[in-house]
Amino acid sequence: MICVCGHRPTLSRSPVGCPVRAAGYPVPAAGAGGGNRYGVAIPTAALLSFRLGGSDGVAIEAAKWRWALGALGFATTTVAGSGPVDHLVPGLVIGSSDPPGRGEVSAALADADLVVVENLCSLPLNPRAADVVAEVLAGRPAVLHHHDLPWQRPQFAGHPPPPTDRRWSQVTINDLSRRQLADRGIDATTIYNAFAIPGPNGHRRPAGTGPRRHRIRQALGVPVGQRLVVQPTRAIPRKNIAGGMQVATDLDAVYWLLGPAEDGFGPELDALVDGAACPVVLGPPPGIEDFVIDDAYETADVVTLPSTWEGFGNPAIESVVYRRPLAVGPYPVADELASFGFRWFGLHETDRLQGWLDAPDPELLDHNLAVATAHFSVEDLPDRIAAVLPAH
Repeated sequence: MICVCGHRPTLSRSPVGCPVRAAGYPVPAAGAGGGNRYGVAIPTAALLSFRLGGSDGVAIEAAKWRWALGALGFATTTVAGSGPVDHLVPGLVIGSSDPPGRGEVSAALADADLVVVENLCSLPLNPRAADVVAEVLAGRPAVLHHHDLPWQRPQFAGHPPPPTDRRWSQVTINDLSRRQLADRGIDATTIYNAFAIPGPNGHRRPAGTGPRRHRIRQALGVPVGQRLVVQPTRAIPRKNIAGGMQVATDLDAVYWLLGPAEDGFGPELDALVDGAACPVVLGPPPGIEDFVIDDAYETADVVTLPSTWEGFGNPAIESVVYRRPLAVGPYPVADELASFGFRWFGLHETDRLQGWLDAPDPELLDHNLAVATAHFSVEDLPDRIAAVLPAH
């Protein structure tokens, strides 16, 4: 095993936290989600979570919802325990030993006509804070946006379902979660994660071109002509790092893990790297100060998402947007997404993937992009959100 690089700084997106890279997204008709429902010309929507403004999946999707709510005519504000937010309430942070008081949360949400709760009332990562938020929002218009549910994580299997209120809408990011809530007597609507997708003239450059791609591969220490497999995730048990390494090994490629080890996974990651049968790169390339996650997709030849569980798995669709083949693992929601018609490669179909890499067929990439455009475009997000907004 050759460890090419041990550099592990924080990743960012381009632009940071913003799902919209260019103008031109359609804006719904005036009043579609704002004044007609809440009795004011410009209602205010607050997005609330454990943390916001970062590169984790919940924060990224919350940023897209913030844009969509703005397109619907809302002024927006953010409330979280950590991150670059408008109202910082430290007691909301994951695992806080000092949860916030009701007055503190009420003050942060005082001007909100609508509150969107991003996962804080979904996973019991700060149960007392979730209780306080639910108490403050009782009888008020709110959307509980569930990215995960307790029983989907082994350590929380015995916890009850999220709270409910007649004034709240419940939204899941996959149909599996929606059905699981229905089994527990809770009606919810699925709104899949959404993505900025290039138009017919906006396709990304194909793999193997571009001076920036060459410079990044040099910084990573990837030899000319060697394939590069990127896993754009953190390193925790359910991300199945060993599975991603096996994909790279089967393809005689370099394995590139973008995110850091978390939740005490560092020693296990070190052991996996030491025993890897392929070259391994950890973290963003050194010396590339303006590196963003877009660069990772454009630099790699293959994307792998070998997770055993994801609430959605954004890299699955992001691989399509950046026109890269995907080797995807066994997590259940991957099958749900694939049912829309994506042509992906199973984690153990590396022989078939190898054949495609040896003789690439752009029709596969075109087909996948068409599926993503039809079902997962951020342009459609405002209307989908408008359909679930609770009345005043």
